[in-house]
Amino acid sequence: MNMSSPTPFPSKHQPEMQVSFHRTELQQIMGLYGRMVAAGEWRDYGISSLKDVAVFSVFRRTAEYPLYRIEKRPKLRNKQGLYSVVGMDGQILKRGHALKNVLLVLERKLIRAVD
Repeated sequence: MNMSSPTPFPSKHQPEMQVSFHRTELQQIMGLYGRMVAAGEWRDYGISSLKDVAVFSVFRRTAEYPLYRIEKRPKLRNKQGLYSVVGMDGQILKRGHALKNVLLVLERKLIRAVD
């Protein structure tokens, strides 16, 4: 007699995958985040992994709208670019295929003239 245990929740199809940031992507984002926190510009962040997009949101204060959203959309990989930086008003500030180049738009905000 074969005693195989049945699966508790049989599925007709495979579960839906979520889009998320890879470790190397998070290292680049967190490097920028750390520099901006040290400069006093940013104070909090949030990460969302959804079905079609992964979002890293940056906040000036904890309870407000995000200043910037760094988004990863795999469906746009062959078109406009996998990564984008979106401002508070929903305007796309930079879009591209390389995360490092897309993050440069935020890196420039760190550079200021010294009086």
